[in-house]
Amino acid sequence: MFTPRKFFEWGGIAASIILVAFGIASIIVGINGRSTVRDSLKQEAIVGTPDMTPSAIKVEAKQAGLNVATIKFPTQSVAGKPINTGDRARIFASYMRIHALEATHGFAYAQMGRFTAKPGTPAAQLAKGGGTDNPAWALTDPTTKQPVANGVRDVWVTETALTTALNTSYMAERLALFGIMVGLALLLAGIGFSVLTIGGALRRAEARGERASQPKVAVTTS
Repeated sequence: MFTPRKFFEWGGIAASIILVAFGIASIIVGINGRSTVRDSLKQEAIVGTPDMTPSAIKVEAKQAGLNVATIKFPTQSVAGKPINTGDRARIFASYMRIHALEATHGFAYAQMGRFTAKPGTPAAQLAKGGGTDNPAWALTDPTTKQPVANGVRDVWVTETALTTALNTSYMAERLALFGIMVGLALLLAGIGFSVLTIGGALRRAEARGERASQPKVAVTTS
């Protein structure tokens, strides 16, 4: 006979199976995602340059005239190491930003003018980081007759694109690791539910068997 108790027992078993299935699927997806990130990084064949050590990059930044007190320097080295993991990609990206600051003399993208300023440009028309945003004071390309773009600013654009891709790899690997952790949690929860459900059913079955095996005492009346 199908009783409410049996309904909950079978429901617990079904929930356990679902949790285990989702846990296994989450682990598999997470492992595949992590592998995809690392395979994609390996294809780029990126290797850390010799100056990508905490000490070497500080010396290089000082020599470039940067204010090292305002810069957050990496604390790990990737010099000579292949950039094949999300962690290394993130570290490499932080070194790339310092390289970009060296090329722009410490100025960020928004601090530089869009165009290359021509000689004699008034200070009021110059951007803080060099160049100008006023086409009237920009050098003109003799062929296109258009203002010449600020090449130093373009360096920052390239750096931003590359570091964004590297940081995205780091984030993707972290998400894959999170998926694996969630999968393990679901797997353990499913196993725990199944143990509790089946264990409870077995204990009740044993209790019923013990009651059935006890001798019946005849009651007589005088």
